[in-house]
Amino acid sequence: MKRNIIAIVIIATILGCDNAEKRYGSIADTDQLSSDTVAAADAASAGKIIKTADMQFRVKNVQNTKEQLSKTINNQGGTVAEFSIQSTILATDKVKQSVDSLKEITSYRTNGYLVAKIPSEKLDEFTNTIAKMAVFVDHQAMKMDDQSIAFLSNKMKAENRVEAVARINKLATKKSPNVETALLIKDDYVDKKIENLLIDSRVKFSTITLSFYQDNTIKTMVVANDHIYDYRPAFGKRLWLGIVNGWTIFKEIILALANLWMLILVAFGLYFAIRYGIKKNNKAKDLATRRLYESEKP
Repeated sequence: MKRNIIAIVIIATILGCDNAEKRYGSIADTDQLSSDTVAAADAASAGKIIKTADMQFRVKNVQNTKEQLSKTINNQGGTVAEFSIQSTILATDKVKQSVDSLKEITSYRTNGYLVAKIPSEKLDEFTNTIAKMAVFVDHQAMKMDDQSIAFLSNKMKAENRVEAVARINKLATKKSPNVETALLIKDDYVDKKIENLLIDSRVKFSTITLSFYQDNTIKTMVVANDHIYDYRPAFGKRLWLGIVNGWTIFKEIILALANLWMLILVAFGLYFAIRYGIKKNNKAKDLATRRLYESEKP
């Protein structure tokens, strides 16, 4: 009996050692595989540096500079992402040149704005070309952003999601909630892939922002006279027109009074009636005064 117990213990010990060797062997293999994966991904993500630049400079003519910039960008394999030209009026005045025309004098400032995508290896050459176009450069800067770690992180996470989806699909059924989990992981995988594609695009093509302007410009042009007073007739003609217009108004007043003849008669009747009443009242007062005076005599 003791011999049997001893034999069972020896067999269990041997099996336990074998399992431990297999387990530790598989962990070692996994660590080796993970290390190899990191090394490969690190090599693929090396040099993921995003360059951005911006410049502000003064030019002789904004429109001509914009055309030159477009040609230079196309020749270097880049593209114009955005541009605008804006003129701001600083002051304006109108001087009378003739009866029906004015000379308009305008002072304005023109600014240009352009955003371009340039191959990263040609960015320095492009900025040097722009510096030659400028009268002088107000501001020039370049920024380098290393995205190697972010690229490596996205790449490894994407690979992990592929493996996770494969394991879930082996165990999932149509009614299993693991199907929804697999879809979420797939969507996250797509997001990581797109983020890396965007990083690759920004690494390949650098973004440069250009702000340029020209000196304040004076522009003169002849425009129509918009002062209505200047289009009135001369003084003599206006005087004669005023006399004619006054005669016309006078005739209109006579005609208006002719239409109101009844009211005129009533007015005259009231006038004479009031006048007669006043006279009669004055005579009565005089008579009373006279009688009072005579009665007071001795």
